Amino acid sequence: MQWLTVFNRENLEAWRNFKWIWVPLVFILLGLMDPLTTYYMPQILDSVGGLPEGATIDIPSPPPADILMMSIGQFNMMGIAIIILISMGTIAGERKIGIAELILVKPVRYSTYVTAKWASFSLLSLAAVSLGMISSWYYVSILFEELPFTHILIAMLFYSLWMTFVVTVNIFMNTLVKVPGFVAFLTVTVLLVLHLLSQVFQHVIEWVPSLIPSYIGEVIKTGNISTELWGSALVTVILIAILLVSASYTLKNKELA
Repeated sequence: MQWLTVFNRENLEAWRNFKWIWVPLVFILLGLMDPLTTYYMPQILDSVGGLPEGATIDIPSPPPADILMMSIGQFNMMGIAIIILISMGTIAGERKIGIAELILVKPVRYSTYVTAKWASFSLLSLAAVSLGMISSWYYVSILFEELPFTHILIAMLFYSLWMTFVVTVNIFMNTLVKVPGFVAFLTVTVLLVLHLLSQVFQHVIEWVPSLIPSYIGEVIKTGNISTELWGSALVTVILIAILLVSASYTLKNKELA
């Protein structure tokens, strides 16, 4: 009951702040951007390019799977930034102004407080990612070539796991510091370091969360789930569990201190 109370409170606050409206809408727009711009690029260049009379623009269309991967690239940049910004003060902000103390003395278990907030923001991010990927797939299928929806569904599940990891890192940083801006900075730093390490040492480190977006390209094209993707997913689940336990332990120690 305590967990549901905190979870429902967080969702209600997100509704009041219109997060459940504008965050999915932004992801839908990000999903539509690349299919539409790729399809209409010749017309756009023709209208603003000032080409000589009689000249034509012939730009070969990329494969549909590559266009969908462009949309995933948008999620991996703008989408992650939005998720970090909307959740950077979920615990840190309440700790800073004293609301967390009022909640935790009721008493509410620290693990309940942390995991309920984590679940709320994870649910919001998963809904936004799902709508964004479905909108991208829909327009790619209409404008270019239809991709099997089962491939998209599998890719969506694995990419949602990566977004859940991003939320988890942010929640953990919320328990370390009380300044929301510093929470965002630490989260971005950790994700950048993880990305750089996975790119430089990819031949050695194949099972890391940051490689999930690159591995799902094969899923979209063929529907096959590679060993590397399964391994990265397993490592991601383990890291999420470790970070949640560490976040509860860190918050408890800091609040008791």
